[in-house]
Amino acid sequence: MAKRKKDIINDSEKEAPPIEQRITEVLETNYMPYAMSVIVSRAIPEIDGFKPAHRKLLYTMYKMGLLTGPKQKSAKVVGQTMVLNPHGDAAIYETLVRLTTGKESLLHPFIESKGSFGKHYSDMAYAAARYTKCKLAPIAQELFDGIDKDAVDFVDNYDGTTTEPVVLPTSFPNILVSANLGIAVGMSSNICSFNLNEVCEAAIAYLSDSNFTVDKLLGILKAPDFPTGGLLIYNRKKLYDIYKTGRGSLKLRAKYSYDKSNNCIEITQIPYTTTVEKIKDAIVKQYKEGKLKEINDVRDEIDINGLKLTIDLKRGVDYEKLMAKLFKTTTLEDDFPCNFNILVGGSPRVMGILDILEEWTAFRIECLRRTYIYDLGKKSDKLHLLYGLKEILLDIDKAIKIIRTTENEKDVVPNLMAGFKIDEVQAEFVADIKLRNLNREYILKRIDEIDQLEKDIEELKGLIASDRKIKNVIIKQLKEVSKKYGVPRKTMLIYEDDIEPYEPEEAVEDYPVVVFLSREGYFKKCTTASLRGNDVQKFKENDSLLFSEETTNAAEVLFFTTNAQVYKAKLYDFEDQKASNLGDYIPAKLSFDEGEKVVSAVILKNYEGGLVLFFENGRAVKIPTSVYQTKTNRRKLTSAFYDGSPLVAVFKAGTAKEYLLRADNARALLVGEAQISEKTTRTSYGATVFTLKKDARIVSVVPYNDACPKLIKENKYRKDKLPSAGVVFEDFDAELNQQTLL
Repeated sequence: MAKRKKDIINDSEKEAPPIEQRITEVLETNYMPYAMSVIVSRAIPEIDGFKPAHRKLLYTMYKMGLLTGPKQKSAKVVGQTMVLNPHGDAAIYETLVRLTTGKESLLHPFIESKGSFGKHYSDMAYAAARYTKCKLAPIAQELFDGIDKDAVDFVDNYDGTTTEPVVLPTSFPNILVSANLGIAVGMSSNICSFNLNEVCEAAIAYLSDSNFTVDKLLGILKAPDFPTGGLLIYNRKKLYDIYKTGRGSLKLRAKYSYDKSNNCIEITQIPYTTTVEKIKDAIVKQYKEGKLKEINDVRDEIDINGLKLTIDLKRGVDYEKLMAKLFKTTTLEDDFPCNFNILVGGSPRVMGILDILEEWTAFRIECLRRTYIYDLGKKSDKLHLLYGLKEILLDIDKAIKIIRTTENEKDVVPNLMAGFKIDEVQAEFVADIKLRNLNREYILKRIDEIDQLEKDIEELKGLIASDRKIKNVIIKQLKEVSKKYGVPRKTMLIYEDDIEPYEPEEAVEDYPVVVFLSREGYFKKCTTASLRGNDVQKFKENDSLLFSEETTNAAEVLFFTTNAQVYKAKLYDFEDQKASNLGDYIPAKLSFDEGEKVVSAVILKNYEGGLVLFFENGRAVKIPTSVYQTKTNRRKLTSAFYDGSPLVAVFKAGTAKEYLLRADNARALLVGEAQISEKTTRTSYGATVFTLKKDARIVSVVPYNDACPKLIKENKYRKDKLPSAGVVFEDFDAELNQQTLL
């Protein structure tokens, strides 16, 4: 009978006993090496603006000779890069794709591409490496300036078979020109891109001005610039903080146009942080949920000409209000979080732009100094050889004789050294000269180079010893880079104050109401049902009714005040009240200015038609109601009407065909609405209709219609031509006087 499994387990297969170890030791030995590797060797860019994966790829392409010549298959480039990069071909190819002109992820792509590489603004897939081709773009030569002249340090690759640069000696601050996003362990980096022309100009200003400040920087480096274009909402204070600290947030929004003929919105540029698919999905989701009823269709119309997202609108939709809503509810408006975290000397450091320019300047100075030291060594060696050749010129025949008469080859150099008093290196050089070149003409040509070499060496020594001279060289190079590769800004700026904030409209219950306004400024809204049993209005002592009107709860009310201001409010913002209540004191509820009082009020359901305004100096004007329409729910409109004379009354156009005006000098006039001049701006003062004597003023204006008591001699108050001085008011009807006198 077979033994059970548990009976035949070997001692070696038993569970190992637990090992007690401090958690800090486990983290230090197991986790920290991984964390530091991700930070230093993968996710955070160096001062040259590249992560290791970018640098290995670009250097490989440089060594393949892809700065010139035809494009090569991307698969070949990826394969060659694997000599420096131990990651798989998929990761390397993804890195390559982001750097291409086809992807449009960078303002200045470093790789020219042929084939489908997708788009940064879309989720579309890129073609496989075997189908695409690439080479280095012309601007890439600025990344390798002096790399073959010991400009930067080299280290062994992962298996020690070759070497690679630690950083690339970029001739411009690429760290600020190329956008970079990296997520490490416990930290991240998110660097926005800036316009090359502005970056070069800012770097030149920094190199030239020892007192360069962030305020000066803002005057040159206006704001970030993104390859997807769009609009950047400009806030100087936020930008100042970002430039100073390296941290902050920018707000980007899409750029669109309205096609009136087709009643559609065409979005052609979107924020760098989103894609067309995300925006479209968000719009479709809102439509399905019933939150977006203004549209008929949304289409992705990306083609060879670039991005286009089209939104078909329903008839009568205000496209500006719709876009304000979409900016609020989709990524058509999005934030770009800035975190300028850069590796400096192998350590991550969050820096403002001035600090970045300082580090890049020091880095670039060191690169150029190392290049000059390399050139100095080469030229010094050459000069040393030519000094030896100069000695030979004194007696060429002697040199030939020494070589001919020397029996052993190994003795040629010592014999030349002894014969001309030159060192071994110079003697080796002379011995290696071809026989055909041992003539006076060749030697004189070579010796003529000595003067130029001596000048070059002195110049190089001066450069090596002077940071100021090297800075001048950097300035010259930056001007050349800007002139050669600079392009206009793609992301335009809009000021935060120019944007109307979106305020969602609330669902309001609509029902019939009656509103009442007293002369002292008390306002109340009563339902028609509450007035059936008791319609007697309560007022404070010495107060009386100024205005009342039947309307609905969804209407809007405009209060005209003594300070030539208009305060807007929704009727549903006021609670329903009983007739026995005093109501809301409007100056307090709407926060009037000190001493400001209500003159009149107008109830509106829309902003069609016009308003008729009368002033104490006898002027009257008719203006469109639409002048008080705003895109947002602004409650206070300043300079809302003519302020040259106090306002007496305001009526909706069409309230009456005629208005009865009374002055404080016992004169009156009937003015037809058709006789009042029409203007288009709200501060227009119209024309004089009632000519007044000095110190006289209009004290009362009432609509003269069927609801108003008739004048006994009404024709005498009518005048065909205005302005008119009116006539003496002779009607003493008690009801009429009570209605028209203040």
